[in-house]
Amino acid sequence: MPPPASPWRRHANLLFVLALCLSAALACWLLRGTAGLGRGLARAGDLALLVLPVLLPALVLAGLVQAGVARERITRWLGADSGLRGLGLATLAGIATPGGPMAAFPLVLALAAGGADRGALIAFITAWALNGFSRILVWEVPVLGPEFAALRFLASLPLPLLAGLVARRLPLKPGAA
Repeated sequence: MPPPASPWRRHANLLFVLALCLSAALACWLLRGTAGLGRGLARAGDLALLVLPVLLPALVLAGLVQAGVARERITRWLGADSGLRGLGLATLAGIATPGGPMAAFPLVLALAAGGADRGALIAFITAWALNGFSRILVWEVPVLGPEFAALRFLASLPLPLLAGLVARRLPLKPGAA
């Protein structure tokens, strides 16, 4: 078992984003003054009000998945030894997951923490991005027509499985998966 990460390393992403925020705030203040900084912070507040109603339920769902589904079950169904069945289940789950990245990514993190392997996580994200059922119904069918949407869906259906298989074979060791 590897040693626990230092607090600095564990929070490196947060520290990086905070440094970017402070740099942007300083640049805004220098270029646009106090009024410009105020407008920027007001827009950030508006964005938070838009994002939080989606993000909070997604985080709750991710926490419930992590706490409510036994790690052994996630590992058995979506782990490294789950084979094509695990990639297929992850693909179906990705297709069925509605919403944008704020809904899907917390679920991916919960599955990763629960024992899903990187192949299943890649299959999930790829299926969600390419073949999300809600996006197909809301955007593709009305705009592109049902025949084209069905053809695009069927043509890209094997891609999440392929991406999951490739991810399992790559020698890379990402930290989250």
